[in-house]
Amino acid sequence: MTIPADILAADAAGSIPDGVSLSYLAQSRDKSAIVGIIFMVCLTGALVLLRLYARLFLVKQLGLDDALAVLTMLFYITLVALSIVLINLGSGRHIEYIQYVLPISTVRETEVLDFVAHIIYTTALFLCRLSGLAFYYRLSARYGKLHTSVLIAAPFLFAAYLPQIFLLIFHCRPVTGLWPYAWQSEPIDYKCLSWGLVYSVNSGISLACDVMMFIIPAILIKQLHVSKRNKIKLSLVMFPGVFVIVISAIRVWLVVKGQWASDGSWAYNPMLCVENAEVASTLIALSVPALKPVFGNLFAHLTEYTSSHTRSRSAGGRLRTHSKPMSGVGSNARDDRRLLNWSKTGNDDYEMMPSEVSVSRDAPGTSNPYKSPGIKVTNEIDVSRGSERPPSSQQTSRPSSRNT
Repeated sequence: MTIPADILAADAAGSIPDGVSLSYLAQSRDKSAIVGIIFMVCLTGALVLLRLYARLFLVKQLGLDDALAVLTMLFYITLVALSIVLINLGSGRHIEYIQYVLPISTVRETEVLDFVAHIIYTTALFLCRLSGLAFYYRLSARYGKLHTSVLIAAPFLFAAYLPQIFLLIFHCRPVTGLWPYAWQSEPIDYKCLSWGLVYSVNSGISLACDVMMFIIPAILIKQLHVSKRNKIKLSLVMFPGVFVIVISAIRVWLVVKGQWASDGSWAYNPMLCVENAEVASTLIALSVPALKPVFGNLFAHLTEYTSSHTRSRSAGGRLRTHSKPMSGVGSNARDDRRLLNWSKTGNDDYEMMPSEVSVSRDAPGTSNPYKSPGIKVTNEIDVSRGSERPPSSQQTSRPSSRNT
């Protein structure tokens, strides 16, 4: 293993005590952490751009959730830049490297940058969750209880964000961006909270918010009056939210390990990767449903081609058109269809999975003695040579009004 020049210089100056090997100080996981962070931001950026394309050119309408997603992406890019700087400065190396090799001015710089990075990280997650609530709000516009739960969730997120920010800003008295180590001598005597205590509390609050953001779409899917198959499809669309919860739980574990382990700084690079992954996965989970216009149109064209090809092969001398009766569950089914299908008119686009929901127009509160959902119309036309036979049509009407 090649020993870096800074370690050799510190050893020559007598800064490294006996018993600490140079090869141990030279150990680094910086490159793998940087590669992982860059990969995540590139993937997330591509999906957000695809989302904006869908909203601008296919749906032709931007929503509040899209604006908040773009703002979150700007904060996320800033977090990525600060994370790479912190890694290159040596924040994720062994604690002995930070104590004996890094200049004290560099140590102070890493502390301030870490302070700023975590304020940006917390704010990015807050904005991203607000984007998710704005998206759920549009979806739940006709649902009383779910509509109310979304309105309640917004102040809850804000109430959770405030203590996270206050703990970061006022972690020391007097207020400072530094977070001095026990061995670090400072010109001012700071009284600081434990790094692990602050980050553990913030991570726990963040995990609770992620769980809440996952419960809302779960309630939405559960209340839909659709088949189990369609519910499974919708669950797959929302499935990336599970990864957000898992990543958030991993961050809690890394924070605890970083604070109470003897070599806590060695867990710093993985923690930065997890924090970047948490923002990225939240953005991805909220952008996947918005990509439906892109892929939905593609699949619609393929389905239309297949259907027309099948009809052309099955054409015969006898033409029969049969309009099947449709069944539904009233106004709730109409809301379900609104959620599951994006409309082509009125800019009323909800980027969810398509469904085959049938809607009944029976007025609520009315009974149907025949238990039939509507009008069944059967038209039969017989065409033959040498004779004129008027087309016959049979129509069976039911008390409920239905257009087919």
